[in-house]
Amino acid sequence: MNSYKVLKIALHNDVAVIELNRPEARNALNLELRQELSAIFQSLSTNAAVRAIVITGGDKVFAAGADIKDFTTASTVQMYLRHTEHYWQSIIDCPKPIIAAVNGYALGGGCELAMHADIIVAGRSAQFGQPEVKLGLMPGAGGTQRLLRAIGKFKTMQLVLTGQLFSAEAAERMGLVSEVVEDDQTIQHAIAMAERIAAFSPIAVQQIKEVTQLGQDLPLQGALALERKAFQILFDTQDQKEGVNAFFEKRTAQYRGE
Repeated sequence: MNSYKVLKIALHNDVAVIELNRPEARNALNLELRQELSAIFQSLSTNAAVRAIVITGGDKVFAAGADIKDFTTASTVQMYLRHTEHYWQSIIDCPKPIIAAVNGYALGGGCELAMHADIIVAGRSAQFGQPEVKLGLMPGAGGTQRLLRAIGKFKTMQLVLTGQLFSAEAAERMGLVSEVVEDDQTIQHAIAMAERIAAFSPIAVQQIKEVTQLGQDLPLQGALALERKAFQILFDTQDQKEGVNAFFEKRTAQYRGE
């Protein structure tokens, strides 16, 4: 897991911590970084030793967007043939809960990357935005659609049409950010939250993630049926019996993912 050029990987109590590592480019998402992200998420998705994932850009910047130098000569066909949607898909398909720990700028593709997470913890001085319109472009990795689903039409339109940046506090008020903490606590707070989640039954955690993601685009009755079936399925797991027995025995449950 340490053979990546533009990623740093560490493990903390069943939590994988992914750190973007292009400081010279403020972690701009070039093709190499996206390919490495895709590969590591594919690997972590099937790694039973990993129960939760934290993604960060470090203490200074999350990701300041795509690599703009690449936009000066790229043609429509070249952009199409890259099929970068496949690199994003490996994050979308990851069944493990993902927490983004955001310090500094999360702009353009960086904001879109953060929105691929399930929980966003932001440092107080973090700045978010989809400024692509300033380059004669638009978001191309979910910026319009994920914002729309997170904060609604009118705020989304304002942000993507003006390209304005917005603070962590504003993002929290909109419902885009889960929690705002002091800058020097962002990463450790995200890791501690991930460790707490990782201590629960991985089957229950993954069912919660799957049902929540799928349910948001279903009619309410269909989503409720999906939730109900997942709830019922969990009664056939050893983890569910362990959780109930631990509750009555007043001890910490030991979940094995079975």
